[in-house]
Amino acid sequence: MKRKPRRFASAALGVVLLTSCGVLDEEKRPALTPMPSGVPDGPLFADADAVVAALDKAGLPCRIVRRGRTDPDFGTGLDCVSVLNGIKFENQIDVINTRQKNYRDRNGDSIAARHKAPFSQTIVAAGNWYINVTEPRFASRVAKALHGVVLPPEKVKIPDYPLPSLPAEPRYKSLGALADALGEVVGCDERSEELGGTMTCTTGKRTGTPNCATLALHATPADRDRTLREAIAYKGVPATLVAAGNWTVNLCDYGLGGTVARGLRGRVVSYDGG
Repeated sequence: MKRKPRRFASAALGVVLLTSCGVLDEEKRPALTPMPSGVPDGPLFADADAVVAALDKAGLPCRIVRRGRTDPDFGTGLDCVSVLNGIKFENQIDVINTRQKNYRDRNGDSIAARHKAPFSQTIVAAGNWYINVTEPRFASRVAKALHGVVLPPEKVKIPDYPLPSLPAEPRYKSLGALADALGEVVGCDERSEELGGTMTCTTGKRTGTPNCATLALHATPADRDRTLREAIAYKGVPATLVAAGNWTVNLCDYGLGGTVARGLRGRVVSYDGG
């Protein structure tokens, strides 16, 4: 249960280096990663809303839930929610303005970053746009609707890291019950059930240091341990989790690990990112 990264800056922004005078220095700009081979040149869309309209027309309605703060001269982005087979999932859409130089390579550069661990996103792309489909099993349906192609994430083998011995109890029957228990210890406000069977909430409000946490229940100890190992697998990405029984709590405020472990009778599993 990785913390889900929020949207990258629009692909159109790319990676920009400035000279001391505040103007672009093209010679110092890192080389862009080209769009992957096999991605078709079209269709092209004027903006992210046009992608939503195309999904609608293809019989895959997508309700807009948030918009990216980007300059339309560079590109536009938004997130929308679709439902297939009773399952909600998000399409996180980025469209680059075709007036931008090397717009295909700029998109390719953003896609390359999203493919890599720890993000490991499943992308649908074509023309001047790409979409992170948060439920990979439906990526082919999105690709068919938009005449794009599916670009699966880079596969990364998660090492079999040793974990501390975890208590068999307590166990929780629901995410709400786990959230209530966490709330008694450090707070668990602004609760939101997320795609993929997790819940996010905000800890620390009562102490004036609000931060995020992601809660999950697991069918088996092996599933729980896989989640823990994945969370501590990536160099440069620190993580602090508390776990026991059939649950994990991934804390954005790493300093709360010991407090939460004592309060919930779990164990801390952490990695400093080094």
